[in-house]
Order: sequence, then structure tokens, then C-alpha cells
Amino acid sequence: MSNAHSDKGPVPAEVKPVAEAGGRIASLDFIRGIAVMGILAANIIAMGQPFTAYMYPTAFTVDHSASEDWMWVAQFVLIDGKMRGLFTLLFGAGLYLFMEKAWAKGATRWLQARRLAWLGVFGLLHYYFIWRGDILLLYAVCGLIAVALFIGLSAKKQMVLGLLGYVAGGIFYAATMLFMQNIAEGDHGGSVALEQMQEQFNETRDKDLADGVAETQIRQDGSYADFVGHTFDKHAADQLSMLGFFAFETLPLMLIGMALYRWGLFDGRMNRRKQRFWGWTGLIVGAAAFLVIALETMKGGVTYYGALTAFVGTSHFPRLAMVLGLTALLALYAPRAGSWLGDRVSAAGRAAFTNYLGCSLVMLVVFGNWGLDLFGQLGRTGLYGVVLVAWAAMLLWSKAWLDRFRYGPLEWLWRCLTYGKRFALRR
Repeated sequence: MSNAHSDKGPVPAEVKPVAEAGGRIASLDFIRGIAVMGILAANIIAMGQPFTAYMYPTAFTVDHSASEDWMWVAQFVLIDGKMRGLFTLLFGAGLYLFMEKAWAKGATRWLQARRLAWLGVFGLLHYYFIWRGDILLLYAVCGLIAVALFIGLSAKKQMVLGLLGYVAGGIFYAATMLFMQNIAEGDHGGSVALEQMQEQFNETRDKDLADGVAETQIRQDGSYADFVGHTFDKHAADQLSMLGFFAFETLPLMLIGMALYRWGLFDGRMNRRKQRFWGWTGLIVGAAAFLVIALETMKGGVTYYGALTAFVGTSHFPRLAMVLGLTALLALYAPRAGSWLGDRVSAAGRAAFTNYLGCSLVMLVVFGNWGLDLFGQLGRTGLYGVVLVAWAAMLLWSKAWLDRFRYGPLEWLWRCLTYGKRFALRR
């Protein structure tokens, strides 16, 4: 039987087991928990320091010590981009899992479209009023494209298109970032045209750094209204540029996640020995490549465009290797019942939507002068300390809540909005 089907057709027999069982896949919740915790470890830099400090240590408002330079390397190798990649793969798997259940009940893609439209609304509110590092709108738009054009394809076609799209995106990112770095930092031998371009790129860099200074002043001395006004005034269109730029990574990873879910990566249907081998291979090879990139970027000091190239340009392909490797290994070793920590990580994953937005809201208060007024006050070490406290809170509240309630608070709200009716929250 073909894997392709219409909106109104039944789910093919070979992809029914999860929907028929009506249960959850333990590995998906566990990996999602790891991802949402890891995303905070990456995002905390841009939450407690100017946004550019996420990639460029010079943008820190406090000294960035030699030991913290090596923390930058460790974060680049182990965290940056990988947690987002895990989340994106899982989001793709979740798109197909949701449609499995919808098709089994006679629903169509319009239900998923409504669900994603509400996700986009959450993303817009998050971006403009809480933190402009939002990824939800990007997921909503790419998810809509995936559902409209690709969800009915066979798993093989989804994988092939995902890989082709990812390769095309990698070529585009590498060519763009390396060109910008070469122009901005190269010696152009008196070429007027190239020197003019160099000046323009350097003006862009200086404008970005100046915006960080302005943001710091607002977060330290201004009001919440000033903070929101700055986002609308200076960054209103940034989400559109992010949609166009990062769609070449996000949409392909969603398609790959769909295919991996359908092939049984998350529910034990793949060959465990092969999954273990390729998981460790991807993780080790990808991490080694990331380390080489980080060390090369550090030579002579991390530059603005050197950091941009490392984060977006040259790390694209090793990031895929690490993301796939991590996914394979976490799915393989995901703890089952009886693990105190594993149960709590899985609970954090079940409430990932609430944890993601909740962390942004809490950090808005922690770092704004309308709260604890810590923006720009903590270095990388101190910010990691905040992450540890947030992780502990995430692990404690998520399981305690889900022991009493069916869904996380925002998961419940999103579900009610999607279906247009109120669901029971208490168990």
C-alpha cells in the first residue's frame, strides 16, 4: 500500500501503531525534554546580555575571561544549533504523529493548519512582547509548508527532499557567510568597489553592536514599555528576514524528522546495533568538525564576521551529523519507567511548550530592571548558574504538575484553541 494519501483517506496500515494505541512515545518526550533544557543553555546568553553576545564574546558588557573563551568553545561544540536541531526534528515527527491521529478520526490537514496558525500567534506575542529570539513563528510557517506540500509523500521522498533541501541550504549559508567574512576582513589591494563593500559590512557590524548598547541601557534604566517599543522600532521586520534565511535549515529538518518517525527511530523499530553505530559516528565526527571550526575561529581572536561564519556558514553540515547522532542515541537510550531523573526530563518534554515560553517570561523578569535587574551584570559563568537554577525548577514543576493535570498549562490552551472547545485539564 502506498504511503501517500488524501486528506480524507485513512492512515496507511504501516504507520498506524502509535495512533491506534493512543499512547505517547516515551523517547519523543525524553528527547524533547533534553532539547528544551538545552535551548535555554544556548539562549541564556542573549537573554542576559546583548543579543549579539550569543555568538560574539566581545559584545558582552562585562569581561569575558580566558576560561569563558573556552566555555564559548564548549557551548559552540556541544550546544549551539544542536538543541534547536533536535527540537526541529521532533517538531517534524510531531507534525506527522498529529496527522496520524487526525486521519484516524476522519479529520483533515485543516486541523493541523489551525493548530499551526495558533502557534504563529504565540510566536508573534513572544517575539514582540517577551523576547525576540522566538522560533515559534518560524516553526509555524515551515510547518504549514510541510503539511501543505509534503506530509502526504512517502517517508523515502520526505527524507530525500529533506536532505536535498538541507544540502542546498548549507551551500547557500556557506557561500553567503564566507563571502561576507572575506569582504569584511580581507585586504582588497586598493580595489575601490571591494573597499566600499567592506565599509558597508563594517557599518552593519557597528550598528548591530550599537543596538546592543541601546538595548542594555533600556533593560537597565528604561521601562518595559521602552523595551517593547525598541523591538517594534528597531526589529519589527527581523522575523521576516529570519523566516526567509533559516527556512533552508528548518523545513528540511522537519521533513527528515517525519521520515525518521515513520521509519521507527523513536519507537524501537530500527536495528539497534546500526542505530547505535551511526549515532555515535554522527556525534563524534560532527563534534570533531565543530571543534576544528571553533579553534580556527579563535585564532587571533574571535571576530564579528568570523563568529557569524562559524555559527551559520561552516557548521551547517557537521550540525546535521551531530543532530542525527544525538537523536539516534537519545532515542536508543531514553529511560523508561523507574528512572527518577529520566521521568522528570520526560515530563519537562511533555510540557516543552510551557517550559519554552515560561523560561522567556521568567528571564524577562530576572534580567529586566522591572524585575531583578540583572541584564548585562552577569558573565558567561554567572549566566550558566541561572540555567542550572532554571533547570532544577523545570524538572521539579513539570512532573508535579503532570501528576495532577493532563497537559501543561500552555499545551492545554493550545489544544483548546486548536479544536475550538474546552478540554478537561485535571486528571
